[in-house]
Amino acid sequence: MGTHDLLGALFGVTRSTTSRAVQEVQPVLAEHGHTIPPSTARFRTPADVAAFLTPESAQRKIKSAC
Repeated sequence: MGTHDLLGALFGVTRSTTSRAVQEVQPVLAEHGHTIPPSTARFRTPADVAAFLTPESAQRKIKSAC
């Protein structure tokens, strides 16, 4: 399961819907000087995200992509 698949699962839409949304939003953000750096965190399922967000995981850090 890739990133767009995960977003689709989290928001209850298809992978193609998330892909289109990302393609539409990125240029708008760039126009206004905003970029979203790639993350080094790799979540494959909604359960991975939930596990990361538990209080015990607050001690963990995500390495910077830059």
